Amino acid sequence: MKRLLLCTTMILASPVSAGEIWVTNEKDNTVSVIDVDTLSVIQTYATGERPRGITFSQDFSRVYICASDSDTVQVMDPDTGEILHDLPSGEDPEQFVLHPNDRDLYIANEDDAVTTVVDTETHEVVAQINVGIEPEGMAVSPDGKTVITTSETTNMAHWIDTEAREIYANTLVDARPRHAEFTHDGNELWVSSEIGGTVTVFDAADQAQKARIEFAIQGVHPDRVQPVGFEFTEDGKTVFVALGPSNHVAVVNAETYEVEDYVLVGRRVWHMAFSPDKSQLFTTNGVSGDVTVIDVANREAIKTIKVGRFPWGAATRP
Repeated sequence: MKRLLLCTTMILASPVSAGEIWVTNEKDNTVSVIDVDTLSVIQTYATGERPRGITFSQDFSRVYICASDSDTVQVMDPDTGEILHDLPSGEDPEQFVLHPNDRDLYIANEDDAVTTVVDTETHEVVAQINVGIEPEGMAVSPDGKTVITTSETTNMAHWIDTEAREIYANTLVDARPRHAEFTHDGNELWVSSEIGGTVTVFDAADQAQKARIEFAIQGVHPDRVQPVGFEFTEDGKTVFVALGPSNHVAVVNAETYEVEDYVLVGRRVWHMAFSPDKSQLFTTNGVSGDVTVIDVANREAIKTIKVGRFPWGAATRP
């Protein structure tokens, strides 16, 4: 009995890693690694020029980084920070999305008005799909059948059949769409419009518009309320929306499409990532050069973490 109690105590006392948040810093050409346990930067790794989009392979053994001004996607070993190789990406890659097959990387090329598809195993371009002017936002449906590219100047979301690698629908949104995400069940597509100041919700089955969400923050001029990145909570009932130079994150009810709350964060909040246990949300604040940590349950900012200059993208590593 004493041995059993001793073993139990030792197990309970063993440290458990809470994971990491990886943040790209546009002006420093680096990524900052934040330890979720200590809420501090534990590593800074060099990248190519102007890193923006960032995502991990499914087993978290590789991290993909859009080095926009280097016109490449870099593949890094997250354990060492070593750049393993570059992937051909077309000009000015800004955002991308990794297909559920963990192999096909769909990349928005802002200067070329195309979406490039790269095979991450062979390192070859397997398709280039013409889209609208200044593509940026990327999303993939949970079943992997549809990829979305949003085009800033064309003000459209382009629906791409991943088997045919062709556009099968185009839907208009408000001015300068920035980010897109499917709901966890794949039934809806949400698209943010930075200059339009809205988030549009579409029915994924027929691409019909279901809702158009607007934002108003007391004491903040409407021109500064610019929706960009957003994230769904694990249960899919709530959406946190970064509102750019308004320096706030909106909390939206995903079922009623009503704005329930606003959280004050750093200056020019852009993208976000949840901690592995989903209890905290980390926002990249470009102008203030820091990350705000939001307590998800209480919907309040609890800490500011200094990172590099102009943090842009964020991704989670358990």
